[in-house]
Amino acid sequence: MTDQEPEKIPEKIPFETRLQHVQDIIQRIEGNTLSLEDSVREFERGMNILNGLETELGDLNRKITVLRTGKDGTPEETPQGGER
Repeated sequence: MTDQEPEKIPEKIPFETRLQHVQDIIQRIEGNTLSLEDSVREFERGMNILNGLETELGDLNRKITVLRTGKDGTPEETPQGGER
């Protein structure tokens, strides 16, 4: 890793743990103890983690389906929450 590349958190780490990393980063930035350069570095790291979390959520959302009976009596898949 170089100074130019933000640290990547492996996706093998549980979703909740990666989300906690982002929350920790936010607290460090809001704590006003980091230099501007360190704050930007932490911001980039947090955004990198968030992008991975967003991708994972999108993938999971597409996988979650509910079988529903259509008007003709055959099952049809609809997204969770009843969206059609």
